[in-house]
Amino acid sequence: MQVTIDSHSGFCFGVVYAIEVAEQELRKNLVLYCLGDIVHNNMEVNRLKQLGLVIITHEDFHELHDCKVLIRAHGEPPETYKIALQNGIELIDASCPIVLNLQNVIHRGYQEMLQKNGQIVIYGKEGHAEVNALKGQTSGTAIVIGNEEDLPKIDFQRPVRFYSQTTKSVDGFKKIVNLIREKMEEASGLQPVDFEWNDSICRQVSNRSVQLKEFAARFDVVIFVSGQKSSNGMILFRVCKDVNPRTNLVSSFSEVEPAWFKNAQTVGICGATSTPMWLMEEIAKGIQKINN
Repeated sequence: MQVTIDSHSGFCFGVVYAIEVAEQELRKNLVLYCLGDIVHNNMEVNRLKQLGLVIITHEDFHELHDCKVLIRAHGEPPETYKIALQNGIELIDASCPIVLNLQNVIHRGYQEMLQKNGQIVIYGKEGHAEVNALKGQTSGTAIVIGNEEDLPKIDFQRPVRFYSQTTKSVDGFKKIVNLIREKMEEASGLQPVDFEWNDSICRQVSNRSVQLKEFAARFDVVIFVSGQKSSNGMILFRVCKDVNPRTNLVSSFSEVEPAWFKNAQTVGICGATSTPMWLMEEIAKGIQKINN
């Protein structure tokens, strides 16, 4: 049985950078706090915990003083930086550059909308760490929509500036753009509308869908490796599953079932932007042992 790992899978550059920053700090200090899981993969989080990384909540963060805290790739709202100043906390900022740029763009859009009685709308997952940070640029007033069922949250008679969480689907974003424009034109009686949108989706992430469709179609069985907390992972798993029904989701080798490989000659292993390459390699070795 031939086992192949997808060369395009694994950490996006934002996650790679955050982990490198964490490892550099942990070489100098025995303990480094991190606001939330540094990556949505429990195996990688556990590896870094063994090096001294301590995962904390925002409630924990309020109680800390005079220490170092890592900001992960998802970024943080302005409130986090204010608390750090008040509590003498040194922030090690590993926010993804694409996310930081988007925060600045949304903040400028928010200032414009304040003058026009307009609305900031974000295409994303409510409660997601990146989305929380983006909402923070609007004093928490941004409207978050995950699909077209959420569109009634928008007042289509007022100006709209529309943005997207960086890991969302390009096709989904374009669909919502068209729906918002149509509804605003309808509400205005086909008069000109004040609607602008910003495609802030990371192409390193969004292009994975096309690559994974091609990859999944090549194998008898596909093993998709991802943590259950990864929204990106769940989306990409479904992309593979739609192409190849014999796609199975695992977070570690312990979840792999030998029965999946019955009559299989080829196995493809792939993962999310939060899946470490070392974990996919470990699972590949384990499957080879099952085969032998």
